Amino acid sequence: MAKHLIAPSILAADFGNFQRDIEMINDTDADWLHVDIMDGVFVPNISFGPEVLKVAKNIANFHLMYI
Repeated sequence: MAKHLIAPSILAADFGNFQRDIEMINDTDADWLHVDIMDGVFVPNISFGPEVLKVAKNIANFHLMYI
């Protein structure tokens, strides 16, 4: 049987308490933190950029999805 990975999305985080929310996920059985980078070119939305990733990479394992 294939193993399923759990990767909650960082887009659901409270960006006023970003580190707290990531640490909360780290304390669960989640495998990764899912990160969607939306640049406004391929999709109409814009999410966040390199500065947010610099913080996230120091406190979590994450799966990066660039769309």
